[in-house]
Amino acid sequence: MKTTVHFTWNQLRIFDAVARLSSHTRAAAELHVVQPTISAQIKLLSTAVGMSLFEQIGKKIYLTPAGRELHATCAEMFDCWSRFEMKTADIKGVKTGTLHVAIVTTAKYFIPRLLGPFCRLHPGIDVALEVVNRDQVIERLAANRDDLYIMGVPPDNLPTERHPFLENPLVVIAPGEHPLAGKRRIDLNKLAHEQFIAREPGSGTRIASEKFLASHRIKPRIRMQLGNNEAVKWTVAAGLGIAIVSRHALMMEPMHDRLAVLDVKGFPIRRSWYVVYPAGKKLSVVAKTFFEYLQQEASTIQEELSVPPLRARRAAATRRSPRPSGR
Repeated sequence: MKTTVHFTWNQLRIFDAVARLSSHTRAAAELHVVQPTISAQIKLLSTAVGMSLFEQIGKKIYLTPAGRELHATCAEMFDCWSRFEMKTADIKGVKTGTLHVAIVTTAKYFIPRLLGPFCRLHPGIDVALEVVNRDQVIERLAANRDDLYIMGVPPDNLPTERHPFLENPLVVIAPGEHPLAGKRRIDLNKLAHEQFIAREPGSGTRIASEKFLASHRIKPRIRMQLGNNEAVKWTVAAGLGIAIVSRHALMMEPMHDRLAVLDVKGFPIRRSWYVVYPAGKKLSVVAKTFFEYLQQEASTIQEELSVPPLRARRAAATRRSPRPSGR
């Protein structure tokens, strides 16, 4: 006798989140619901299947054999539904739907500024934006959870399509009153004597900066590791060390008077921002529209990168100002 399993789409979304995150609490936070809702829906789904989907060992939860099978089935169903949405959008020939984009934290300095005009141009498109660290972006990329991914250092261990669309120069910042502030053509070896405030291991900025320094046989003396650019900048401004950050992190910066960009030989480190997606993936109409928009409109952000930081502009203006005649 054939048994029919009754479930809801919402139950599968909740189950998938718990399975991926191995946590009811984290799943609740991702889906913006309370934890009792997560537990109740998992219980109902387990009852419908007729077997336990998770088992708890100590404080951790793991998928049961039935849970692993259901998780694999969920992935197939979500992928199938995504292809259906893409095909119907193609048939309609209209640009409507939801665009899912995951970006690394440093990209938050320019992507929202590009999204505003994009949404005004395409009012039928809703945007779901995830701002997470690089490791989490790669995790989402491997699971094909979003339409597009934006990062500075694409992974080498995943088959991907990657397209550069904007420069991402890395610069050295120091406290405004640092002895090297205002110096010209600073020898790179002087950085070996400085204490560094670094991003967390796995950060694209840290990977690129350490690779560059290692190529010049310089091992940075890391005093502190921090998980976001704001913390790095405030720590540098407090005089605890120097840092290498993306030039984008200094755009519209309220701490210009407390920070200085050092003129170090070899800097800025030239890098790019990439639009990344799994190799072989067919982009939806919505994703292709945003991809093309990024390539066209990134020039506006690029122009802003050519403008020196406020402190540098002030210093330049001071050098150009005529000296008093003494009369």
